[in-house]
Amino acid sequence: QVQLVESGGGLVQPGGSLRLSCAVSGSIFSVNTMGWYRQAPGKQRELVATNARGGITKYAHSVEGRFTISRDTAKNTVYLQMNSLKPEDTAVYYCNAEIAERFYSRYAPFWGQGTQVTVSS
Repeated sequence: QVQLVESGGGLVQPGGSLRLSCAVSGSIFSVNTMGWYRQAPGKQRELVATNARGGITKYAHSVEGRFTISRDTAKNTVYLQMNSLKPEDTAVYYCNAEIAERFYSRYAPFWGQGTQVTVSS
């Protein structure tokens, strides 16, 4: 069974840093785009950053220059380095990956369970 296993959330003071990790678990054929989304209380889930298989990255305007998404293709793992964190970054962060489970499968979206990031003094 394919799963996305996240780690690295927690409580940090404003201006601090956190690093999130997300690894694909289970037998798969291929992973396309991997990325991070977040959902704050009372708000819709929004894109934070994505990393396509060719290395092209995309960021939400609110995190550009502060967050960096990277990827270990061999390990099917994506990371999100978050620096200069602000209280408005507080949210549940979800990992997303487009995965083809078999060589004949189409890519389908998979989601992690979410990890809480709280930025507060």
